[in-house]
Amino acid sequence: MAGPRVVIIGAGVVGAALADEISARGWTEVTVVDQGPLPATGGSSSHAPGLVFQTNHSKTMTELARYTVEKFCSLDVDGEPCFLQVGGLEVATTPERLDELHRRHGWITAWGIESRLLTPDECVQRHPLVDRDKVLGGLHVPTDGLAKAVLAVEAQIRRATGRGVRFLARHEVLDVRQSEGRVTGVLTDRGEIPADIVVCCAGIWGPRIARMVGMNLPLTPLAHQLAWTGPVPALAGQTEEAVRPILRHQDADLYYRDRYDGLGIGSYGHRPMPVSADDILAVDEAEGMPSVLKFTEEDFEEAWTETQALLPATREAKVEEGINGLFSFTTDGYPLLGESPDVKGFWVAEAVWVTHSAGVGRAVAEWLVDGHCTSFDLHECDVNRFEPHQLAPEYVLARDCRNFAEVYDILHPLQPSGEPRPIRTSPFHARQQRHGAFFLEANGWERPQWYEANAPLVEGRTIPTPNDWAARYWSPVVGAEAQVTRETVAMYDMTALKRLEVTGPGAADFLEGLVTGKVAKSVGSVTYTLLLDHDGGIRSDITVARLARDHFQVGANGNLDLDWFIRHLPADGRVQVRDVTPGTCCIGLWGPLAREVLQPLTDDDFSADGLKYFRARRAHIGSVPVTAMRLSYVGELGWELYTTADLGQKLWDTLWAAAEPLGGIIAGRGAFNSLRLEKGYRSFGTDMTYEHDPYEAGVGFAVRLDKADFIGKAALERRKAAVRRRLTCLTIDDPRSVVMGKEPVYDGDRAVGYVTSAAYGYTIGKGIAYAWLPAELAVPGTTVHIGYFDRRVEAVVAEEPLFDPAMSRLRG
Repeated sequence: MAGPRVVIIGAGVVGAALADEISARGWTEVTVVDQGPLPATGGSSSHAPGLVFQTNHSKTMTELARYTVEKFCSLDVDGEPCFLQVGGLEVATTPERLDELHRRHGWITAWGIESRLLTPDECVQRHPLVDRDKVLGGLHVPTDGLAKAVLAVEAQIRRATGRGVRFLARHEVLDVRQSEGRVTGVLTDRGEIPADIVVCCAGIWGPRIARMVGMNLPLTPLAHQLAWTGPVPALAGQTEEAVRPILRHQDADLYYRDRYDGLGIGSYGHRPMPVSADDILAVDEAEGMPSVLKFTEEDFEEAWTETQALLPATREAKVEEGINGLFSFTTDGYPLLGESPDVKGFWVAEAVWVTHSAGVGRAVAEWLVDGHCTSFDLHECDVNRFEPHQLAPEYVLARDCRNFAEVYDILHPLQPSGEPRPIRTSPFHARQQRHGAFFLEANGWERPQWYEANAPLVEGRTIPTPNDWAARYWSPVVGAEAQVTRETVAMYDMTALKRLEVTGPGAADFLEGLVTGKVAKSVGSVTYTLLLDHDGGIRSDITVARLARDHFQVGANGNLDLDWFIRHLPADGRVQVRDVTPGTCCIGLWGPLAREVLQPLTDDDFSADGLKYFRARRAHIGSVPVTAMRLSYVGELGWELYTTADLGQKLWDTLWAAAEPLGGIIAGRGAFNSLRLEKGYRSFGTDMTYEHDPYEAGVGFAVRLDKADFIGKAALERRKAAVRRRLTCLTIDDPRSVVMGKEPVYDGDRAVGYVTSAAYGYTIGKGIAYAWLPAELAVPGTTVHIGYFDRRVEAVVAEEPLFDPAMSRLRG
């Protein structure tokens, strides 16, 4: 036996995949327990219809699905295949859905999977039951298909068992044992199993298991309707289980699959039906499977009517059976993967559907065995990504039910997440409402996108109107606010920026071991630097300000940064890390007149020499104590001004009284995004993620390889000379062709990359898109084309930054 003692709770499609993947990597002292029989354990895997559509707006989710398809295609049980690769077909019955299919075609092309847009006639050729007059077009992915989930479980159990993994059926987990903050074992109704690592793959029971170690899992089981027709006369004589593509009719929240001479019909169009994990019956208590609830025919009536309209042949058939099957939903639609923040050795792999199961098995196996995942970028899936309010039961239930209702909806990239709102408001909120702020949500914060009070600024300016899709959640006021920021001065609410406080006698050494730059510098220094994983991938980009000898303020990207810091704290207690965001606020004061606004309000010296670029100091602005940092994400002279939440409104009023007479404005995130792209400033999670290294992403300047060791340094030294792709600045001349992000980029007919961030540059008068391209194409002057819906948009590789390359405005 090799490796630590691992207990996997749950032998469904995720637990079986993890057992297979982890044992293939040499860890074989593994025990998998499940309360049900094997291989059909009674969870979601046992009743899942098995449709695997790989198309997803998330590159990571698509790649997890692609690996699942590839693996399942290689599996069989005594010659019976685990995957029927019949292809996938999504059809449009409205013009809006047809546009969406073009967008989805762009995603999957960008992520490297073959697909094709079909005419109505071609849709009928692929799936003859479809009414030709009902559809406007379709998207076909030939590698999609039907996963035989229970067979796949059995096949992976056999492989893992052959390497020494134990599978224990009919073992109900009663408790997860722990001592001194670490797991020590799993207590079942048949005894205790010692463990160094416990991985919860319990699916719809996941919240119940996680609670055994005090972990709040933001997951809700919801019932989803699946019905089976009797024989459809048009399918008479079909002896193969499936010959037609799996089919999506997303305009009606429906999907379909073959079953010999009948059809399976799945519906998301009914009311959300949440179930508490505590109310799900045990295996021996349920009549059939505990994950299957009684079919509610009244909820299926509309689905059956829509089915008969799209597939007229079903009018000659009847619905003969159905279930309300339980599946896991999360607040943002992504899985929950990773280790508990409080109990070492307790891991979760939850809210994973069959579509992504084998990919997740591989990802978590790599993470456990190697200490990091190299095959997939998991920042969207990390269970520790949530802010505290996002774990509140009311929030979780509301957002999980909304995600169920929106599974097949056409969602705009900027579309708000809905209720409950508002949740977090900055001290400036009342003032922003008076100025007609149009709010969007950022980590729960209400953040202005623009201000209607600035509408008069549009008059006399050239503010091109983008295309209809890009014009949603947009106003010409965005362009005016961007231009005025460059002309005079603007105030930006930066409160949503995550702020961490790192203190203690070991703080400097602690940070030096985590970041790529030199931060143990003089008091008042501010450093832009990176957090890396052990493989050299970028975990985050942060700013570190040294406010005192043993006191640092970190501008972070989210809760994963806080989690990373806490996990690496020294055991001797010489360092403390605290999230100070809720009790503080921040105003970005930027523009060529910023000094004229600020200097008269303070006795401190804010001249170019008095507070130099990338320096910080404590000062008073009027009667408000602030921490002022001379840095700017918009490329203009100015400061980030931090104070406590109780004094935030006073700071706002003080600055506004001084800025307004000079023609200053308050401005929103729309302008901010345009200005930051003109300066070429990257956004973590959008432009660069765990899969990218600093040299590819164009932030190699933030790396000091000559400093002492830091996490990821050894890997960077290997990667520096092997840059094969680059984050590249593209410009677009046509103002109507502003793209939104995640579109494919073509060199001729070949898809070579994808867009990350995009906006119109109101200073330079061009559209801007950042994209990942092969290094040989990332040469200024190179022409490429961006796939945008059904068009190709010409774009040219440009030198960056596009605005003020000499940095004179920032340093003035």
